[in-house]
Amino acid sequence: MGKFLARRLANYVVLVFLATTFAYLLAASTLSPRANYAEMSPRPTEAAVDAQLDRLNLNDKTPLAERYTVWLGDVVTGDFGRTVRDTSVNEEIQRRAGVSIRLIVFGTVIGAVSGVLIGAYGAVRQYRVFDRVSTGAAFFMLSVPAVVVAISLQVIAAAINEWTGTTIFQYAGEYTTGLDAGFWGTLGNRIQHAILPTLALALGQFAAFSRYQRNMMLDVIGSDFVRTAMAKGLTRRKALFKHALRTALIPTVTYFAFVFGSLMAGTTFTEKIYGWNGMGSWVIDSIVKNDVNSVAAVSCFMAVCIMVASFLSDVLYAWLDPRVRVS
Repeated sequence: MGKFLARRLANYVVLVFLATTFAYLLAASTLSPRANYAEMSPRPTEAAVDAQLDRLNLNDKTPLAERYTVWLGDVVTGDFGRTVRDTSVNEEIQRRAGVSIRLIVFGTVIGAVSGVLIGAYGAVRQYRVFDRVSTGAAFFMLSVPAVVVAISLQVIAAAINEWTGTTIFQYAGEYTTGLDAGFWGTLGNRIQHAILPTLALALGQFAAFSRYQRNMMLDVIGSDFVRTAMAKGLTRRKALFKHALRTALIPTVTYFAFVFGSLMAGTTFTEKIYGWNGMGSWVIDSIVKNDVNSVAAVSCFMAVCIMVASFLSDVLYAWLDPRVRVS
């Protein structure tokens, strides 16, 4: 098991490096930081612009290979450079990464766990009311883009707030600006603001996992090993939970790594819609501002997140499948 995980981790590190490199090269060859200075009034001289861009390692007059070499040398030491506004990219990462991680972790856990449980139970109750309702809900969520889900939740929340005459849901920002309610009051306010964006991400995860888990559960629910377990004295519930569900989870944890990429895209739109200053909203702003170093930094962050998710799926796969432990 240890060798298996070590090989997988080494592969993921290489993939993160390649993804970050391609993101930087694409951003550096297509974005134009020089355009930001053309909009200034008074407009700085070309010599002043060149000097500033050279200092930021963003001068398009410098060969791309040379800029990449300088950038890579800094990244190896843990420095992602400066933004077009001459602020530290590292400080922006420290400020924004936790915002995105909160959404990603809670959205993933709630969506994946609920999807697996509902999908597995739907398979056990095949073609009954619960199965038909959960199937319809999952297909509906799969057919709706993440942007539409996030905006629809905002509209529904606003209608509920207006109907009740109270602010049950908050849908703008990470917290209420200027709030002084102590530790627990502040924590409650943050949770209140996090409900809708987390739900927007979790709904997409629920839809994907519930359909996949249902199909995997149906494949094993009538297998010989399940019938053998019941013949040895296990109740049907214990046999399904201990043997069938565990076996059906093996392909699901592998599927998790692929679904996680779509979650990252959904996080980008969700942060922008709900006014969360995370990594997702930052990459959109960075592209608009032609901020090459910031785009590369966010790409690296997303690649690392996908790597962690993939490695976690490998750990769960090795835990669920004993054959991997001796390979």
